[in-house]
Formats: sequence, C-alpha cells, structure tokens
Amino acid sequence: MTSMLLKLGGSVITDKHTEYPRLRNAALTRLAQEIAAARPKRLIVVHGAGSFGHPIVARTGIDRGVRGLRGRLAWAETQCWQNVLNVEIAATLGRAGLPAIPYQASAVARMRDGRLRRLDLGVLRGLLDAGMIPVLYGTPAWDERRGCSILSGDVITPYVAHRMGFDFVVHATDVNGVYDADPHIDPDAKPFPVVNRRTWPLVRRALRRSAAVDVTGGMLGKVTELVRWARRGLRGRIVDANAPGRVRDALRGRPVGTLVSW
Repeated sequence: MTSMLLKLGGSVITDKHTEYPRLRNAALTRLAQEIAAARPKRLIVVHGAGSFGHPIVARTGIDRGVRGLRGRLAWAETQCWQNVLNVEIAATLGRAGLPAIPYQASAVARMRDGRLRRLDLGVLRGLLDAGMIPVLYGTPAWDERRGCSILSGDVITPYVAHRMGFDFVVHATDVNGVYDADPHIDPDAKPFPVVNRRTWPLVRRALRRSAAVDVTGGMLGKVTELVRWARRGLRGRIVDANAPGRVRDALRGRPVGTLVSW
C-alpha cells in the first residue's frame, strides 16, 4: 500500500479523562517512531481532540450551535487549543524524521446541520506531491445553518481518503479493534475480527454502550462512518495504539485489530 491515512485517536495521544488539556508525550513519541519505521510513501495523519477539545465542547454545547459572545469565545478557545495540539503532534513526528506539516481542515470545510458537505483538497494533494505529511484534526467548524458544529476526525478520515484515491485507513485507538462489549470494563468481551455486511447488525447493537463521554459518537460513530465508506470500497483497520508495534504492523498491512471491509 503506497498511499494511506492514519487516524490517531484523542484517547491515545492525550489524557482524555481530564478536564484540562494534557498530552501523552511518551505515547506520542513511540507512535511517531512506529510510523517512521513503517516507511510510508504517501501518508496523511488525522488526529482527534481528546482533552484538548472534548471537555470544552461538552461543557459549552458549541457542537449544537453558537449563541452569543460566550459561545463564540468557547469556539475560539477550542480552536486555539486544537492548534496547540496539532503543532505538538507535527513537531513530534518531525523529530522522528517525518516531514509533518500542520493543517487546519476547518479552514477549508463547509458544514451544514452538523454534516460535512465539502472539504477543499487541492492543497492537500499539492503537499503530498511535495513529499510532505499533512496533519489534520477534528475541530469545531463553521456551519452554514447552525453557525458552528463539530468536524470530527472520524468524519475527515474516510472523506479525505476516499476522495484522494486512497484505499486503506488505519484507526489507532485505545482498544484492539471492535468488541461485543467494552473491553475496558468487561474482561469477557469478544472481538470482531471483521466488520462487514454480515456482522454489521451485531456490531451496531454491541456498540451502543460506551465508557467515555465523546461528543463525536465514540466507537459507534467511528465504525458507522467507516462502514458508510466501506460500501464505496474504502477499507479500514482499527488497532490498539497502546500496544507497542501495533500501529507499525497495521501500516505495513499486517492483519491486526479489526478490519472494516464491505
């Protein structure tokens, strides 16, 4: 696979269970080294918000629209924190020898009623052709009806991959794929090696339970979006980024985690 998109989950690169922005520096450094070891030829990275975005959004409700100065200030504050996180990730990738460059997707996106309608990809194509690794991220974005809604990294990932002609995405999360229960709290949770047209009804029912607050829909939202694009030919793999070597193996095309393929 010469062209690939990697989504780094917010729960992997930040401490998602704190109300204050906190980066998981050691985990991010290790992941940067794994990405470099996989030697990707053409790569786009998308990352989640974690503690740099979810607590503010959940507290202020700006994902449902912005009202008054208080809402606008919360929107601006969230964007600023996301910019900080984006630069930290790109810089860490750079220290691993990867030419990563920050890229604010919400600056070239059009949202309507909480759904992504258009994302300009011209500059992304140019950056890839120049040998760079664009680093995008989920963030509050301008919405032509609500004023503001969330442009999730889980939405950006398959949208960009499909329209850029990629055929594979890797989701680096805090669990090794999709399970029939939350593996963090249920030791008997069983994994789904493959999500496809046969297993999707079972998977969808199992994912209605989630342990952490996530304004973008958690694992159910992630897999639902992957299934939507898998129907158009885009395959995805969900892996445990907390397990050393797992992201490297996924980027090399090895069968780890859960494969989403229609």
